[in-house]
Amino acid sequence: MKIEYVKVGDYYIPALTVPNKKYNIGKYGRLHREFLKEYRPSVYTTKLMDGTLLEYLEEIDTTSKNMVDKIVKDLAAKSDITEELKSTDQMKWVGLMNNFKHIAEEFVISEIVYGWEARI
Repeated sequence: MKIEYVKVGDYYIPALTVPNKKYNIGKYGRLHREFLKEYRPSVYTTKLMDGTLLEYLEEIDTTSKNMVDKIVKDLAAKSDITEELKSTDQMKWVGLMNNFKHIAEEFVISEIVYGWEARI
């Protein structure tokens, strides 16, 4: 990797730029960023300097969201939660779906967001 330098006064400083791409980093990506900052500062700094941190965090966030959605669907299917229950007993349906989402988030946060060292 070649780094260009700019002379400012008597010093040469790296001419660093921020990528123009917009990244969608949500809840899980932000949680993982804080995890890296606190517990894996060398990985955080390396990815930041390489310019791959934002893409990496977006990947973590997307993977986590997809996993939560899949787990919620699977739990609802195994528990026979249908649209019929939603129309007949809405409060029960909401309570069960919220419970499934909390279960899924707990799993994803512990396994993907805070347990992703194998990929680093």
